[in-house]
This record gives sequence, C-alpha cells and structure tokens, in this order.
Amino acid sequence: MNTIVWNQRYELGVDFIDKEHKQLFSRINRLMALSQEEGKEEWACREGIKYLKNHTIEHFAHEEAYMRSINYSDYEIHKHLHDDFQNVTLPSLEEELAQTEFSKESIRHFLGVSIGWLIAHTQTEDLAITGKKMSKWTDLPKAEELDALEQTIVQLVADTFQMKAKAISRQYGGEEFGKVYCCRFVYRGKTKKERWEILLSYEEKLLLKIVSDLMSTQYLKVDDMVINITRYISRQLLEKIKECFPTLGMYELDGESLLTQEQIVSAFEREHPSCSLLFDTGSGYFAFCVTATDSIKGKIVSPMNAENAMSQIKTYLSEKKSKKKILVVDDSDFMRKNVVNLLGGDYEMSESNSSIAAIKTLTVDRPDLILLDYEMPVCDGRQTLEMIRSDEEIADIPVVFLTGRGDAESVRKVMSLKPRGYLLKSMPEAEIKKYIDGIFAGK
Repeated sequence: MNTIVWNQRYELGVDFIDKEHKQLFSRINRLMALSQEEGKEEWACREGIKYLKNHTIEHFAHEEAYMRSINYSDYEIHKHLHDDFQNVTLPSLEEELAQTEFSKESIRHFLGVSIGWLIAHTQTEDLAITGKKMSKWTDLPKAEELDALEQTIVQLVADTFQMKAKAISRQYGGEEFGKVYCCRFVYRGKTKKERWEILLSYEEKLLLKIVSDLMSTQYLKVDDMVINITRYISRQLLEKIKECFPTLGMYELDGESLLTQEQIVSAFEREHPSCSLLFDTGSGYFAFCVTATDSIKGKIVSPMNAENAMSQIKTYLSEKKSKKKILVVDDSDFMRKNVVNLLGGDYEMSESNSSIAAIKTLTVDRPDLILLDYEMPVCDGRQTLEMIRSDEEIADIPVVFLTGRGDAESVRKVMSLKPRGYLLKSMPEAEIKKYIDGIFAGK
C-alpha cells in the first residue's frame, strides 16, 4: 500500500470538515512516500507526529464545535473517541518510535495505525454526525469502569505471564496488528436472553512467547498444541475477570470458536463491542473485546465442542498458513522484476536494489529465502553473505546466489562460500521455479 485515496464515500457534506479530512489524507500520503526513501524515515515520522498532534487538536476542536452547534446526540461518545486517540494512542506510538530509535517496523506501525484509525473513523463515526450511518460505538462503559477493567487485565497478565502490559487504545476497531489468533467465547447470563461475547486476540509472536515460557521450551510455530493451551489459558483469565466483576452477569460458558482476522472484522461490522481494549506487552499485542450480545450466532463459524475441536483447530490452522517470503537482492531492476513476476504467484516477494538496503529489510521483515546477486557493485554477494552470517538473528536464513557466470571457476568461487545453492540467470524460468519450489518442499 503506497497511497490512500479520498473518495465520495468519506464526504460528510460539511465543507470545512471534508477539507480538513482531505488535507490529512494528503499529508499521510506524503509521509508514506517519505518513509520509503532511504535516510528519511526518522525525519518523516518526527514531522508526521508533530503534524498529527497539531492537526488532531485543531480538527477535533472544530468537529466538536460543529457537533455541539447541531446538538448531536452522540457528542459525548464521539468526543471520547477523539480524546482516546489524541491522549492514549498517539503518545503510545510516539513512545514506541523513540524506544526503537525510529526503526522501520515501528514507522510502519505508526503509519498503519494512523491510517486505519483515520479511515475507520471517517467512514463510520464522522458519517454518523450527518445521519449517513449509525454510530458503531454505543453503550460505552463509564471511564471508571474501564479503568478498573484495564487495571485488572494488566495485573492478571503480570501475575499469569510475568509481562508488563499497558493499554494503548480503548477503541480497538478490529484493525490488524500482525498475524493474529483469536479465541471467541460466548457466556450465558442468568436469563436465556443475556449473552456476553468476548474476543481475546493474540499477536503470533506474543502467543509463542507465552506458551514457550509456560512450557519451558521453545515453540517456533503455532500448532494444535499452542492453540489448545491458548484456549484454556484464555478461559482461566476470563474466570478471574468474572470473579473481579460479578456485576457483568457472565454465568457460564455457552459457546467457543476460533476466528481469523477477516472473521473478526466481519463480527465487528455486525455488532461492535462496547468495550474494546488493545494492549502492548513489549513482546507483542493482544486485544480484549466484549459486548452484551452474540454478534455471530453461527453465521461465520460453527461452535466448537469436544467432538469437533481437533478438526476445527486443524481447519483453522490451515486457513492461517501464509505464503513463504522471498527477498530478491539485485542491482538490476529488470532482473528483480523478472524474478518477482516468475515467483509472485506462489510466494510473497520483496525487493532490494543493494546489499545495504537488503540488510535493513532483513532485520524488520524476515524472509524465508534470499535470492542474492553475486556480482553487485560496492558490496558484492560475498560481502553481503558474510554480513548476514555475522548476525545471529538472521544467520540461518538460506541464501541462493544468482549469477550470470556458469564456467567452472566462477561456480567454484560461488560454492566455496557454502550458500544454499546457486542459480544461473540464463536458466529457463521453469527450471528456476522448480528449483525454488524444491527448496521449500525440502528437496
């Protein structure tokens, strides 16, 4: 994603608000472009934070004044959303950028959250001002109730996982925060009509750390064991929350299922949670969302039970499998384009036009395989491979050299470095594709 495009569906019909929204879209597009230019990431984000802070203060004040002038019925809810973004979400993003010294990953997170919030808020809450849509936030808990729930969850995470969590948003709207695994629970209240739906969404790296620490072993991927452990850990957390908040009326577990990111978004579109908290643990993110209804009611996924649990988990994990990532490093635009076109249908492709750019990319977006040009200017393939192997975080990524020379002496030089293999650039495309497929098939 390189740009966000303003179109008619975002327009409120209030000239000054539409103008301010367009300016924000334009500024974020400029930031996205700058963030992709080498050496300008930190400057771009510093300017971006400064602009967004100034813009939110001015724009929110203007929008709130307009809502008061028309006696908008959901003014307090709308203002609450403004305050949360301005006073909680943006400062948390700013803190993350400072702690990571404006790493590319934190910059992408900053831009992603800002864009996600802007589009979601413009298309829902802002349109609700003029009656074009209904507000998706209703029956928000009082601030003191949210404070108590937030503190309880933070304490439970500290007691159970020995992690220091902090809430970074009280209006999590289903936005993606990485590869997510979600456990959904429906509780039955004291009457048959009472239903409490709770979603606990975990970022993959957080989930693996939690289970690895609890089991005193190292889990490198999410499998059926990790999912089952997560299900029952989540149940225990909810039981403790029930003890702390008996007034919620959560009586007993009535249904359970697993949701993908797409299903979370679909559920939120049906019935947005009145309480939706996003936490950062320092080891990954997780969300706690609750509403007093059952938004899915079998429309998206079937409930789990003792008989179908394993088959449902197997299906869920198969849906979560993602494409293998390949990084192509070559100073030739033509060569990179050809390789991306050849492999892009089956693999997630990324490109770097130099060794230095490649090393920066590796640290924030780890690929499963590197296709590395052996004959690059300034820093050639040999030097690049040495840099990769000198960093224990990325040393184990397999590297296949791309070379234009197939004579015996050239091949001997390449293979003396002990890469995973090498490919001649003159090879037929079908053979190159077969070779790459074979690597991932373990051949």
